[in-house]
Amino acid sequence: MPNIHKLKNGMTLITDYVNTVETVSVGMWNKVGARNERKEINGVAHLLEHMAFKGTKNRSAAQIAKEVELVGNSHNAYTSREITAYYMSGLKENVELSIDVISDILQFSTFDSKELDKERGVILQEIGMYADEPDSIVADKFDELAYPDQPMGRSILGTAEIIKSISRDEVEGFMKGFYNPKKMVFSVSGNFEEDKIIKLVEEKFQNLPHGDDNYIPKSSYIGGEYRQEKKLEQVKLLLGFEGVDIHSDLYYATRVYSTLLGSGMSSRLFQEIREKRGLVYSIYSSGDFFSDSGIFYVYAGTGHKEVKELIPVLCDQLNINANTFTEEELTKTKAKFKVGILKGEESISTRCRSNASSYLMHNKVRSPDEFISKIDSVQLEDLEKARKKILDSNLTLSSIGPIENLEAAELVKRRLS
Repeated sequence: MPNIHKLKNGMTLITDYVNTVETVSVGMWNKVGARNERKEINGVAHLLEHMAFKGTKNRSAAQIAKEVELVGNSHNAYTSREITAYYMSGLKENVELSIDVISDILQFSTFDSKELDKERGVILQEIGMYADEPDSIVADKFDELAYPDQPMGRSILGTAEIIKSISRDEVEGFMKGFYNPKKMVFSVSGNFEEDKIIKLVEEKFQNLPHGDDNYIPKSSYIGGEYRQEKKLEQVKLLLGFEGVDIHSDLYYATRVYSTLLGSGMSSRLFQEIREKRGLVYSIYSSGDFFSDSGIFYVYAGTGHKEVKELIPVLCDQLNINANTFTEEELTKTKAKFKVGILKGEESISTRCRSNASSYLMHNKVRSPDEFISKIDSVQLEDLEKARKKILDSNLTLSSIGPIENLEAAELVKRRLS
């Protein structure tokens, strides 16, 4: 099991020693994300993440890239609704460099105005790229409907208008306002000397921001409908409901239900809708789970004629009492989770990320055995409780393409028991 260390500066360090590898993955995970943004600076968390590698008091952007890649290290970052992360992987002999670079970008970034203008252009290209993709449009509109007028429903990328206008001071201000060692977990996985790492991390992170801004509005799922008629070869649609949060008693049951229903080629949705009827190329069900909310959804891409048949068949599948599922289906689904968890244990970068994320969201590192035990305990009656809770909520339906044969959300909801 990983070891957890509380450092003098308030930060948490997780060390996960693995002696069968020659590499080390490290990174800082922050319990700060897009849901902490006020409306007028939507996109700032993601812009800040982009700016982190764009120069510090000690290194230029080019020097950061050169130093990291000279020894074969890889580095990256991401922004989600609730977490922002900066991480790096490389050979075990280069772990000090990895820690030094991450400490540098989180404490001494200069937010150079010229680099900021360049990065605005990069993000505007990213926004433009997603605006050209029907799947992305449907997903963004789905979030807006599920969580209207809330940070949870806004694009993580922000809008082009806001990205063009966000000032350097607002980017730096977001870091100084929200970044705080008490919200941070530094995670290390791989082959390393633990005492050396503890001392190094203690020494390197002495100048972190101590922001006390706790703006984090509670999520409130609403639902609704978005339809866009557009000349495409397919109708792209997301049909969804309120799910559960990560602390819910139905969290594991909801994950198992979603996987059994629509994950993989032997799932019910794939077999009934694609294999038996040929109505789609792609269909699956999934969920997003947050600290105080969740979403369950089904994605499908289908033809303008086929969508007329697709909706009734999909609703029929959602209406099936989960108590009638077979034990074989349940066993197969549980096995799928076990394989995924144990494969993740064989990846140093996955362990590094999952240890940190688990601690930030649950205040502990969940072991693979604990997760597998929770999945194993799920029974068919639990799946039925999850299914009923999902269908009792408001419907969210987002679609784009040749949608003249797509029923209105109100009619779709009537099909669901």
